[in-house]
Amino acid sequence: MHSMISVNDVHDAIMEGLGISSIVQNLTAGYIIAALLCATACGVVIYFIYRFFYRGVVYSDNFNILLVFITVITSFIIMTISANIVISLGMVGALSIVRFRAAIKDPLDLGFLFWAIAAGLTCGAGLYLPAFMATAFIAVLYIIMTFVKKERKNYLLIVRHTDVAQSNVDALLNAMKYKLKSKTVSGSDVELTIEIKIKRNNSEHITRFNTVEGVMSVTLLEYTGEYMN
Repeated sequence: MHSMISVNDVHDAIMEGLGISSIVQNLTAGYIIAALLCATACGVVIYFIYRFFYRGVVYSDNFNILLVFITVITSFIIMTISANIVISLGMVGALSIVRFRAAIKDPLDLGFLFWAIAAGLTCGAGLYLPAFMATAFIAVLYIIMTFVKKERKNYLLIVRHTDVAQSNVDALLNAMKYKLKSKTVSGSDVELTIEIKIKRNNSEHITRFNTVEGVMSVTLLEYTGEYMN
């Protein structure tokens, strides 16, 4: 007596032939919405941390919005990859040809990018509690580290003077610890860019150089080592 093939057997064979895993069968509308909402919540946390506690030189609101998009996009990419083996291979191939042309000037931006991607990966995998806990932990850790600041910071002191003030400027420089970054000579005008370490909001050096006859301008810039105008 021949055994009858049920509809469920045919369905399972088709699902197996398409490479669709059992995890995919659980990707209901509620699951997808929950994953996207989780990713959005983590992305919003990253957005506000980057906005209010960013320690870099130049803040970019467009880059900050991109962090939210990356978190959400990564989450549904993970859901798509888990849906079908064939689709996942095609997705990997498609993503491998993507090239990001924008240069990342601050290493902190790279850290925020990894944070957004990691949050999206976790949310897309359905690990909501680890996603929220890890995001909150990293946020608190970053806030604490922003308040742990050194008393003395690196600054760039830019002095423009004429030949008349050369000896007096050299005397002031010899009385302090500094590192010469650049020196530009144009006729009788000289521009010095030096790196110094001073306390925050300390304008003593600007006052000293301004009192020297022949000094045309003195500029003090906070210097992080990654960006410089």
